[in-house]
Parts: sequence; C-alpha cells; structure tokens
Amino acid sequence: MRALDRWLQRWRIAKATPFIRDGDRVLDVGCFDATLLAGVSARIASGVGIDPEAEPRREANYALERSSLETAALEPRSFDALTMLAVLEHVPSPAETARRCFELLAPGGRAILTVPHPLVDRILDVLMALRLLDGMETEAHHGYDPAETRPVFEAAGFRLAREQRFQLGLNRLYVFEKPTASS
Repeated sequence: MRALDRWLQRWRIAKATPFIRDGDRVLDVGCFDATLLAGVSARIASGVGIDPEAEPRREANYALERSSLETAALEPRSFDALTMLAVLEHVPSPAETARRCFELLAPGGRAILTVPHPLVDRILDVLMALRLLDGMETEAHHGYDPAETRPVFEAAGFRLAREQRFQLGLNRLYVFEKPTASS
C-alpha cells in the first residue's frame, strides 16, 4: 500500500473505532492487514479478521483467517461488533451479507460499515493511473449505491444508530444495532 492508501485506510478506521466498545468481541470483515484489530486490541476482549487475501496469524487477542463472510466457520451470536470498511461494494449480494452479519452478532451488537459512493471508483482510477495509490480491487465493485445500505440492513433486522458522510461526502459511515430481546 502506498502512503495515500494508508491515509485513506486510517481515516475509515478512525471513523469506525469509536463505535467499538471496551470488551467487545470483534469481527473485522475484509481486514486486509489487521490494522483495525491491532489498533483496538488493547481494549477488546478478542477479535477475528477475515479476508480472502489475509496472511493467517495469531496475535495476543486476535487472529486473522484467509476466508470470507460466506465461507468462514463462525458461530452465530459470537460477536459484539462487526466492521466492514469499504467492503460492501465488493459483495455480490448485500442482502445476504446483511443477514449473515445479523446472524453473527449477539443481541445489542453493532455492524459498523463504511461505504464509498460509486464516483470514488473514477477518482481511484485517476489516482492509480498517476501512481499515487494502489487502490484495492476497484474492478470488483458492483456499482453499489450507498443509499441502499439502510434499507438492506433494516430488512435484515437491524436498526440504524448512526449515519454520517465523510471524506468530502464521498464516503458514508453506518452504524447498525441488532435489537436486544427487550427492545
């Protein structure tokens, strides 16, 4: 990753990590190099990072697995927080992904996502052509409209806790909560 890639990655992580609570069991979907998990490891109970290109390894309280949300052998209701930063635009079925997230989260758990606007692909193409960043699999984007995120996750059973635009409005942060039995 080039410096601009890292800077954009850190910006997304900085938007997401305040919604991870102390003591959470965290699943980072699309973890890449575990930067998010390494950054929160001191305050979480445990973490799992999954990514089709991850180098499997175990750290003090988190592990990386080479897998995807669809293929990972994960127990239902075993996480308190699930992060997907710049991942949803890569999945072929956002509705199936939202249902799987709901299944994996414990009651009261949070799904924390960042979703770029499709215009970002054009910007990334230019920045990659100028060799200012490497980008990550922009050819695998499905033209996903971030406005679909709320209805897709609410249909899976989540309730929206927070939505915010950032990066000049070209990216959105979503925080969804899985209802508890009493809510």
